[in-house]
Amino acid sequence: MQTLSFASRSRAHHKIQRLLIVSLLLFVTACGTLPKDATREPSYALVPGEKSTLAANLAPLLAQHEGKSGFRPIAQGEMAFTARAQLAMAAQESIDIQYYIWHLDLTGRVIYESLLLAADRGVRVRLLLDDMDTAGKDDFLRNIDHHPNIEIRLFNPFANRNLRAGDFLLDTWRVNRRMHNKTFTADNSATIFGGRNIGDEYFDATEAVSFGDMDALGVGPVARDVSNQFDLYWNSKYVYPLASFKWKAPVSDDDYRAFRKSSADYLEQARKTRYARILRDVELAKVERISEVDYVWSDWVLGFDDPSAIEMNEMTLDTHLALKLLKAMEQTKEDLLIVSPYFVPGEKFTQFLNELEAKGVRVRILTNSLQANDVSMVHAGYMRYREDLVRGGVELYEYRATSNKARRKLKRERIDVEKTSLHAKFFTVDETFLFVGSFNLDGRSAKLNTELGAYFAAPVQAATLSDNFDQLMREVAYRVVINDDGDLEWVGENDGQEIRLDREPDTSWWKRFSTQVLSVFVPESQL
Repeated sequence: MQTLSFASRSRAHHKIQRLLIVSLLLFVTACGTLPKDATREPSYALVPGEKSTLAANLAPLLAQHEGKSGFRPIAQGEMAFTARAQLAMAAQESIDIQYYIWHLDLTGRVIYESLLLAADRGVRVRLLLDDMDTAGKDDFLRNIDHHPNIEIRLFNPFANRNLRAGDFLLDTWRVNRRMHNKTFTADNSATIFGGRNIGDEYFDATEAVSFGDMDALGVGPVARDVSNQFDLYWNSKYVYPLASFKWKAPVSDDDYRAFRKSSADYLEQARKTRYARILRDVELAKVERISEVDYVWSDWVLGFDDPSAIEMNEMTLDTHLALKLLKAMEQTKEDLLIVSPYFVPGEKFTQFLNELEAKGVRVRILTNSLQANDVSMVHAGYMRYREDLVRGGVELYEYRATSNKARRKLKRERIDVEKTSLHAKFFTVDETFLFVGSFNLDGRSAKLNTELGAYFAAPVQAATLSDNFDQLMREVAYRVVINDDGDLEWVGENDGQEIRLDREPDTSWWKRFSTQVLSVFVPESQL
């Protein structure tokens, strides 16, 4: 017994030692600092010159619609990927890109290779990435950055490149604030903005999950506006060149040549995939020039957070997109349609929506169901306001986790998926105006992240979205109602038959229980 007791104490002693060592390592690494000698050579968007065939092809269209910008909303994932590939191939002078997430999967690797090929033909590529998603990707990105025509900068980066837990522990306030903007601009003439990150799930390229999303392709002056906000971020003090960090060894020429061969080989294999075959049937793949796309021409407002917003505790109209969006919604006279995957309205916005209903405005909202939501904590925050919204007259819908029915209506081949989730962020006002962007209607988008989107007149598209909404919801969502007993109920349709559920659809008891517990104490400011 004494031996066992001694052995137990010994194991406990070693366990404490390991914990102390790990804690010490975390503390030491957390003491890392951002580069103090970082050289941020200022650079700005290039004015399209004679070399840009993209600008030349768009010129007649812009002359016909003087002072207006052209917009083409893009809902299909395959179309969204094709649009980016088209811009990368069409660019002759510059490509400016900023993203929150960029996966190293099929679509992510192919787009990276398209940037390398563009740089090979002399295109200047500026790539601005939020640093939250770059963990484990430094070596890959350093090889991209090694190209003389490509520069990568990181927004609000982690000081500790190999053990980010240190930053989370001792620099939480700073690293919790991220750049959520998503833009892809070619020759300062055409741009893509919206809700999509770069990755297979955003472009319908994987069987695991599909994120239903919304982008817009914009041409004309709106592209210059996007470029101006890109320059504001690119040259800000919150951005650090990837090359400014201290690395164990520089990228050698041999390393770079091996990387380029691997990247080229990957592209060659990607051309043989089923996804590549599917892309050939996409509408944008059949046009030779972006100028041949059918655009809606409109005045517009490009809204975005100032990069300095990540340091501010108070919101102002000059620095925060959220307040601008509220002003747009305040103009609604008849119909407000909101689509937001992460929806935590808070007391004030819930009251605002109920007051619109009281004035005779029809308010419809689509967000994720608990099972479709990839962040249960966000759903926990949203649950607090669900009943108040419904009692106030708001028509509230929750997207189903398995909604392939609508996808199958498209009469062409698509990759089927195990699960679907809503990721689109847009709203329509009076079936006339459309906002497309990266903004989720939650506290994180309002105060912690930076966001971007454009508000423009698109009567045909907005009216179509509104007119088709009710029928589509019967196929892909549940409507949340209050039954005769005063309890929440989920109403859906299955093969033409109405179904009614008295609990969160398609979920286990544990998921419902744990989310309910979270809803009691989860801080909304972090959602």
